[in-house]
Amino acid sequence: MPRPVARIVFLDRDTVAPQIALPIPGFPHIWENHARTAPDQTAARLAGASVAITNKVRIGPAELDAAPDLRLIAVAATGYDCVDVAACAARGVAVTNIRGYSVNTVPEHVFTLLLALRRSLVPYVTDTRDGAWQRAGQFCFFDHPIRDLAGATMGIVGMGGIGRRVADLARAFGMAVIVAARPGAPSGDGRVAFEDFCARADVISLHCPLTDATRGLLGAEAFAAMTRAPIILNTARGALIDLPALAMALDAGQVSGAGIDVADREPPDADDILMRLADHPRVLVTPHVAWASDAAQQALSDQLGDVLEAFDAGAPINLVTPAG
Repeated sequence: MPRPVARIVFLDRDTVAPQIALPIPGFPHIWENHARTAPDQTAARLAGASVAITNKVRIGPAELDAAPDLRLIAVAATGYDCVDVAACAARGVAVTNIRGYSVNTVPEHVFTLLLALRRSLVPYVTDTRDGAWQRAGQFCFFDHPIRDLAGATMGIVGMGGIGRRVADLARAFGMAVIVAARPGAPSGDGRVAFEDFCARADVISLHCPLTDATRGLLGAEAFAAMTRAPIILNTARGALIDLPALAMALDAGQVSGAGIDVADREPPDADDILMRLADHPRVLVTPHVAWASDAAQQALSDQLGDVLEAFDAGAPINLVTPAG
């Protein structure tokens, strides 16, 4: 008996760069790409699909009910908060994600932001283009502060693969490293109580998932505890930071700068507070590209192929919630 043909629907192909080769499964299949999918298009596009691939398109109960043939949702990212995993489990739909592909690219972006902020890179480049070097009348000028990383304390929230790699790079720069305990938890097992963590860090880098417990993790209370005016770095999820509170903390000198690569809503509206913060002289905002080196994207695509092949072979990998 011939094998059934799997219908694979990639809902947001444009979330992977065009130069990245997508996998070609070895099992019988039809592959359908959509550059992007609006919320009101998702259900119709999943009708008749056996496999859905999504990076950021949301899939919930209504979309699942419109796709009775769906067996697998392969999230083309590590974070899977765009999928209602409980609804999938109830309907026997497996959910997988991609793991470990960004353990080099995200930490490198973290330190790109950090070095640029600590050494006032953007202001010096801007001033040089504006002729400030010539106006200075000597071999250099000192209009903006320059601070080394060596001797500073890197505070890390979330010690998965990316957090551990950030810690390795921080130590290579001569930084001390502290790791935050969950808010309300005491120090122990190598972790520092959260309020003490905020008080001791010169840099705070976020690498934890977005959950009900971590939403707004850095807010007014946390900023008030930051006695060393740290730089805040977020390459994880936008809603981990209360942005209005961050804006006030910048103005009050509770933090000395911020590097942000993620937003609660992406892209943010033109009048979103994040876009106003992007104009702040001590803030750098990048468009969720910390993960996006060519090498990392190709590793993601290759792993996606492994996920599809393994699921078809009945030995699924990277399961978030199993089918059945």
